[in-house]
Amino acid sequence: MLEALGLEESGLDKVIKASYDLLGLMSFLTAGKPEVRAWTIKKGTKAPEAAGKIHSDIQRGFIRAEIMSYDDLMNEGSANAVKEKGLLRVEGKDYIMQDRRYCFV
Repeated sequence: MLEALGLEESGLDKVIKASYDLLGLMSFLTAGKPEVRAWTIKKGTKAPEAAGKIHSDIQRGFIRAEIMSYDDLMNEGSANAVKEKGLLRVEGKDYIMQDRRYCFV
């Protein structure tokens, strides 16, 4: 229906994005065998604090995160394909999470 109206996204999607921006929020994704999940954090959050949104034990024991671009994941079709192409990055405690672009794996 959106395509027929010449729109790229719904009004609701625009409101949600604008609200997140006004509140200084962003999302990051986690991907694993059972599920893919989005987590909401404040912009500028470092990786250990983002990991703490998942579970406090992960934040306490944080060493590094494997990060991949969501676009790379969609283009390559799987996390293994992203790894094989060398597009997976390892980031440490000072890494600032990026909005809707990267996944913890």
